[in-house]
Amino acid sequence: MTVHSLTCTAFEGHRRIASGALPDVALAVREVLARGEQAPVLVFDDVTSRPVEFDLRGSADEIVARLASQNDGAETTHATADAAEDAPRGRGRPKLGVVAREVTLLPRHWEWLNGQSGGASVALRKLVDAARVAGEDKDRQRAAQEAVYRFMTALAGNLPRYEDATRALYAADRPRFEEIVAAWPNDVRDYTLRLANAAFATHA
Repeated sequence: MTVHSLTCTAFEGHRRIASGALPDVALAVREVLARGEQAPVLVFDDVTSRPVEFDLRGSADEIVARLASQNDGAETTHATADAAEDAPRGRGRPKLGVVAREVTLLPRHWEWLNGQSGGASVALRKLVDAARVAGEDKDRQRAAQEAVYRFMTALAGNLPRYEDATRALYAADRPRFEEIVAAWPNDVRDYTLRLANAAFATHA
């Protein structure tokens, strides 16, 4: 499941308008738009860099109430899912929610699995769990790289050496990346580097 932040950051062109909780940023964006500013206004999720859209109709109180209602709805959905996981299960129902599905392997694979402690099913579950743990760091890095790239594509695509910065990002070349980004407008530079911390974390 994709993790989204409860905070976001808004830009008017290359200038940062506000950063923080969704209601605070929404009201700041509303003020900017009310002034009739010409530069594009974009809002980014602080974890994924995916665009955040606000319904800015009505008064400030109505906007805040609408966002609070949306957040409460999301929390209720998560709580319902958690309750379903914790609900008592009928007699004979596997406690771990085991699902039987067909797996096709060569004879030598089945022979090896059947010789493992606990049998083929236990051995397969252990192998899958080990692979998941081994891949977590790579998955986190990939998601962080995508977040940086998503933001840079939206706001830095026309800035100097954008393509070089992208190559440095995916090559995990932090010094080169920071050297390139240093020449960008201050607010874009600072937010890009903030996002990039997670992308370079496993290479510190």
